[in-house]
Amino acid sequence: MSMNTWKLVKLNFGRSVAHFGELGIGIEETSERVRSDTLFSAWVSAYARLFGKDAVEKLLELFPSEEYPEQQSPFRLSSTFIYRQNGTEVIYYLPRPQIFPINYPGDDGTDGGDLKFFKTYKTLHYLPLKVWHKWYQGEGFTKCDRQELIDRTNTKNSNSLLDKAGTFDYKKAREISLLPKIAVDRVTRATNLYHTGVVQFHWEQNGHGIKSLSGLYFLLQFSKEKEKLANDLQAALHLLGEEGLGGERSSGAGRFEVEWLDLPPTWHDVAEFSGGTHHTLMSLFWESPLPDSLLEHASYDIQERGGWLAESNLRRQMVRMFTEGSVFPQQPEGKLVDVTPKEFSKHRIYRSGIALSLPIKVQEK
Repeated sequence: MSMNTWKLVKLNFGRSVAHFGELGIGIEETSERVRSDTLFSAWVSAYARLFGKDAVEKLLELFPSEEYPEQQSPFRLSSTFIYRQNGTEVIYYLPRPQIFPINYPGDDGTDGGDLKFFKTYKTLHYLPLKVWHKWYQGEGFTKCDRQELIDRTNTKNSNSLLDKAGTFDYKKAREISLLPKIAVDRVTRATNLYHTGVVQFHWEQNGHGIKSLSGLYFLLQFSKEKEKLANDLQAALHLLGEEGLGGERSSGAGRFEVEWLDLPPTWHDVAEFSGGTHHTLMSLFWESPLPDSLLEHASYDIQERGGWLAESNLRRQMVRMFTEGSVFPQQPEGKLVDVTPKEFSKHRIYRSGIALSLPIKVQEK
């Protein structure tokens, strides 16, 4: 019996465009999704506006940090990922783990010469839940999968299991475009034209209004004793939806409606998989000091996380985090990391390195 309660939360943007900035990309570019640390910060800020400073300080004290290293996280959240409505089915995309699936050709020293399938395989940064589950928790990579990837490489056309599952349709869920904007100089009143990258998720109009055909979702895992937090967090998330997530909020960008769901049946086998040998990150992850055993036989990527404070022109301290899809031999825990700028004394600023991971099977070498 699991000691955790899982939720799946969908963010439906409808007609709203969104601008999700990332470190290292200009304003003319946008990510199509929001990572766990950014979502956590925005959510906690909305929680503070709704319930006040004391309430948010009490909430943050529940999490493990350098100040409170022994705490157990009251909840964990993944980064956001894309979902796409396909007829009556919803396709949820997950980050592909940074390790080859079981039975991947050539991973055991055989059949490694033909890399035609690899050309398409390496472009699949996100996999539909059905394929992810099969490759990393089920039978693994099959000869049919290999042949379909080869066909796809050769002709860009296939009508097999991977195709029907939506494996090659990730980009169909959203469109990225440039929005013209005018900046006005405060002193001279001179105008300057610039462009902002925005993402638009697919929607349609029906008799009941606007229906989101794609959007973002994230996983949420509560510890049993902290489930009572759910109502307050849900209220804060609704407030965040009204205010908007990401940049360009003054123009109405980033507004969403919340669908707070019990974990759908298609997810149960994935979240509660008992045959795992490793864990793969669905969120960013930071911890210091790191357990030595965590990096043995691990496969990971690291990204610098930074950004500006919303309430000042100061930069948060930079921190390096493990990214989604990183694979570890045991379940990573994570902590909040204090990123308060030295010149800022109003309150402490934290970035979430709390890990949410899923169990996977890894091929024995």
